[in-house]
Amino acid sequence: MSFAEVNGTRLHYQFDGPEHGPVIMLSNSLGADVTMWDAQVPILVDAGYRVLRYDSRGHGQSVVTPGPYTMDMLTQDAVGLLDRLGLNRVMFCGLSKGGIVGQMVGATFPKRVSALVLSSTSAFMGSPEIWDERISTVQARGMDAVVEATIDRWFTRAGQQQMPDVVEKIRRMILNTPVEGFCASCAAIRDMDQRESIRSISVPTLIMVGEHDQGTPVSAAELIHERIPGSKLHVIQDGAHLINVEKAAEFNRILLDFLNPNQG
Repeated sequence: MSFAEVNGTRLHYQFDGPEHGPVIMLSNSLGADVTMWDAQVPILVDAGYRVLRYDSRGHGQSVVTPGPYTMDMLTQDAVGLLDRLGLNRVMFCGLSKGGIVGQMVGATFPKRVSALVLSSTSAFMGSPEIWDERISTVQARGMDAVVEATIDRWFTRAGQQQMPDVVEKIRRMILNTPVEGFCASCAAIRDMDQRESIRSISVPTLIMVGEHDQGTPVSAAELIHERIPGSKLHVIQDGAHLINVEKAAEFNRILLDFLNPNQG
């Protein structure tokens, strides 16, 4: 395992692919670790990319620092990791919370990214009471209290029936998420609002969303699309939130078609 001291914490990261290939940085959702991208890494490596995955603060093998966190903090973590690794400019792909980080990187550190992929995400989550309730529930009862509802948001019913082994792997990943890191990250999502700042994003941007995404619906993706000039929007039919897993083949095809003209 590889670790880097970044922004007052210790982040776990992993490289795959050719040492001198163009780098794509993958940023995880809430309640996830680097294994959520297992269906993307082989196709990206085969296409010649160097893949950088990392566990965000409070998740996976990264250190759990006291909360609450902010999106600015999580964005500084991502950029700080690039600094530590000597990477001036990368392509950035984030899903859900990772897509929120991607929006902030694109708006605040435009010279650090050559292209953005924002999947299953939103510029504003609204209803802070929902997040406060989720935080209170997990603090009181642990990740077991939210895992089944999370699976139902992340996968369609058909997907759950068609890929039980994959869904079970994701269920274990959620259950293994540290309570303090999860709750601190919920606060960061709750408090962010990037509806205006994303208007300044100028790098090539791809937005992907599942047709049946409950947490970050098509309307949220459309708002991002409307406010980022020249962005592209793809709605993946019959997909829910974790489209990179449930609809991996389509997700990968759209991702590669976008990245190939924009690498560098």
